[in-house]
Amino acid sequence: MVATPEKVQQTFNASSGNDRVAVLLMGYGEVESYEDFANYNEQALNLLTAKFAPVPTWLYPPLAKLLAIFDLHEWSHQHGNFISPHNAIFEQQRAGIEKNLQEKWGDRVKVFKAFNFCAPFLPSQVLAEIKAEGFDKLLIYPLLVVDSIFTSGIAVEQVNNALAQLVDGSEHWVKGQRYIPSFYNEPAYIDLLAQMVEEKIARDLTVAHLPSQTGIVLMNHGCPHKAKGFTSGITESQALYDKVRDKLINKYPLISVGWLNHDTPLIEWTQPDANQASENLIQLGATALVYMPIGFATENHETLLDVDHIIHGLRRRHPEVTYVQMKCVNDNPEFLKMAAEWANPQIEALFSEQALVVNPQLAAAQAHHHDHDHDHHHDHGHHHDHGHHHDHGHHH
Repeated sequence: MVATPEKVQQTFNASSGNDRVAVLLMGYGEVESYEDFANYNEQALNLLTAKFAPVPTWLYPPLAKLLAIFDLHEWSHQHGNFISPHNAIFEQQRAGIEKNLQEKWGDRVKVFKAFNFCAPFLPSQVLAEIKAEGFDKLLIYPLLVVDSIFTSGIAVEQVNNALAQLVDGSEHWVKGQRYIPSFYNEPAYIDLLAQMVEEKIARDLTVAHLPSQTGIVLMNHGCPHKAKGFTSGITESQALYDKVRDKLINKYPLISVGWLNHDTPLIEWTQPDANQASENLIQLGATALVYMPIGFATENHETLLDVDHIIHGLRRRHPEVTYVQMKCVNDNPEFLKMAAEWANPQIEALFSEQALVVNPQLAAAQAHHHDHDHDHHHDHGHHHDHGHHHDHGHHH
């Protein structure tokens, strides 16, 4: 292992100067003033809800304003005009991952952050900057939500929209692309989560609660069961939960998944939600409950406000129980190190692969050409455009 950096170094110094990799770290981003919230909601509805809810597009702006009114109530009355720490934490994650990567690759690798919903870090703005700085290789790395191919798909959707805008001439500036879908099955991440929970229990609860009385709610990003044929991330999230649970169950028998759902009407969400999970564990004799977000890598209003809200309600109903709310992995140095490790093989591949030469102008000609070529395929391939794939049982 030790020899590789030097060897890699030699191979590349010889090659062209602009052989550099931009790592695009993608998170949601959270608005920090209430005024931006209706706009944020509208974009979120466009990108997220459109994929699973039967909501016509014209409804988005009024619906977003309505949601913002509910949120104002929640923000100002309950939380003294809460400012989300998400963006600041995400910046620390970006800086930490970059520091780890540059120890190995030097300044041929740079980490940029993009937020799905927040200017001035929208993917289109950040990709324009990456292009301007002369990078020609791109590693797309969604970081906030651990589960879902669905949420990460939104990141790819936005990158694709931006790249379609940033075309000039007959040769695309991007010469290499790689992608990290999710780390739900990474052993290092699973070990870290279990270790954080054990340490917290040892520090705060062991003195007053037996292990069999210490309930653990492992919180995942809620998923809709039916998402118009999109894979919604339930499988990955479930697998993540099972693996963390396996690490803890022999010591702490009372463990439940708790999904943090956005309870939109007409949608069937993953169950049990964190509230129901808590009630279940209390019924089984839990005298203390620990809430650990495993499906989120970065603190955000769901892991903070929503969980706080759930605990508030439970305290009223079960004042005799002790409630402990834990943080996401955030900028834990161990996490930043492993997150950089996961990127290394993809960066390695980008440096060693043959450069792509893509002519975007050929795409239309090609689509047109294939149309004439394969007339007989028409009958098979075409159903998917008409929404019939609802019936094909693609849902988990």
